[in-house]
Amino acid sequence: MNIVLIGYRGTGKSTVGRLLAARLGRTLVSTDAEIVARAKRAIPEIVAQEGWDYFRDLESDICRELASRDQLVIDTGGGAILRPQNVEALKQSGRLFWLTASVETIATRIGGDNQRPSLTGTKSFVDEIADVLRERTPKYQAATDHVVATDDRSIDQLVETLLTLV
Repeated sequence: MNIVLIGYRGTGKSTVGRLLAARLGRTLVSTDAEIVARAKRAIPEIVAQEGWDYFRDLESDICRELASRDQLVIDTGGGAILRPQNVEALKQSGRLFWLTASVETIATRIGGDNQRPSLTGTKSFVDEIADVLRERTPKYQAATDHVVATDDRSIDQLVETLLTLV
């Protein structure tokens, strides 16, 4: 069984995933890192040159491939749940854990990150987070097996919570 971390960017998936994989002796795979490796370009470049649909197609291919493996900790990109086939594939061999955080927490965590392109291109940073979260929350809720709030919790506390749930 794989452990699949889902959630909006900045909720702690990558950081929690690294420590969780180390504690369990499992391989950590980041869908975003796999996309970058496959495309040989950073995510902002991929999106600028090819568009979001191309990026999502790569993401779907990778989700399908990872679902055929076992004993992984998978750190998904925030939008992996936008395509039902990704969720179906990841659920075949894994349990999905939705890491959540408030808009304020997310804004603080990702404020200086320029490797994540705007998802809307038209709104303020905080408004974009709020709007995209509002849009995606039902999809995260439908996909998840467990919800883990990350606000005001240390990485160690979060990993212990996940270990208990696993």
